[in-house]
Amino acid sequence: MSTFERYLTLWVAACIGAGILLGHLAPGTFHAVGAIEVAQVNLPVAVLIWLMIIPMLMKIDFRALARVKEHWRGIGVTLFINWAVKPFSMAALAWVFIGHLFRGYLPAAQIDSYIAGLILLAAAPCTAMVFVWSNLSRGEPHFTLSQVALNDLIMVFGFAPIVGLLLGLSAITVPWQTLLLSVGLYIVVPVIIAQTVRVRVLATGGDAGLKRWLGKLQPASLIALLLMLVLLFGFQGEQIVAQPLVIALLAVPILIQVYFNATLAYLLNRATGEAHCVAAPSALIGASNFFELAVATAISLFGFKSGAALATVVGVLIEVPVMLSVVSLVNVTTPWYERGGTVRRNARSLEACGARRTP
Repeated sequence: MSTFERYLTLWVAACIGAGILLGHLAPGTFHAVGAIEVAQVNLPVAVLIWLMIIPMLMKIDFRALARVKEHWRGIGVTLFINWAVKPFSMAALAWVFIGHLFRGYLPAAQIDSYIAGLILLAAAPCTAMVFVWSNLSRGEPHFTLSQVALNDLIMVFGFAPIVGLLLGLSAITVPWQTLLLSVGLYIVVPVIIAQTVRVRVLATGGDAGLKRWLGKLQPASLIALLLMLVLLFGFQGEQIVAQPLVIALLAVPILIQVYFNATLAYLLNRATGEAHCVAAPSALIGASNFFELAVATAISLFGFKSGAALATVVGVLIEVPVMLSVVSLVNVTTPWYERGGTVRRNARSLEACGARRTP
């Protein structure tokens, strides 16, 4: 790792602080940038996400996607966590913490709205940022792309019924524009750009040329991540300063569900003998949230100034630093993971990541 990458946590903390400060001192500027959006999708943030994930998508060789079937265990675990565990675990945590333990410290009129926002946040798995987390955890890129595509397909049919069940509503207004635009902006367009550049680079410089390009683009990817943090925290600088206790309390169930779902996915992958390079992105996909869709749905259902909208925004604020901590945990525990008996017996699993057998 470069010096810049080694101190990424420090840069993240600095950018969070800078975003809050700038958002409080110059709210008008951030309001103007925040208003540059289509169907609740902020275009400057979308561009930064492009800069983050295009280098990672350039690593993908579509001819190798057929091998993803070898990682059926990881796909099964991730689907189970995303659709059978996460929405329901968040609903339970929201009811316990927001509905009971923290009720006396929150505006009474917004309790139900806060719970609804937390449920919306957990009801859809992350689409774009998981490519960043997968890359930082040395995840298998073909598995990550396939898993994201499968989740997006399920989301089209499953998001509204799950949210309707948990919120007790007979009909959920899904912001289809936001959902489809997000998938197009964060998956389809960057994949096309990345693969076009990949083909041209390989045609002129071969594998060595591709490595040089990726080496040059990696710093730009991390800088885009830090700039996005400044923007996200700047957008909500006023709210953070005005309602620090509310935001801190809403963050508690989100933090618990992230670590719970990441840990459960990680352990299930280890128990089934899946490779670490699949288990890591599986845990990260299982824990992260599609906050763009959650925010848009909360606003369309409950209004811009509702507790639901604020709860989804808290998810936006803590997503990056919390997921970076999960990345760190799965990286640090790699030797322990690969000592698992089931993993060690699965030679193909170890070979998939180029892992060494640990004593």
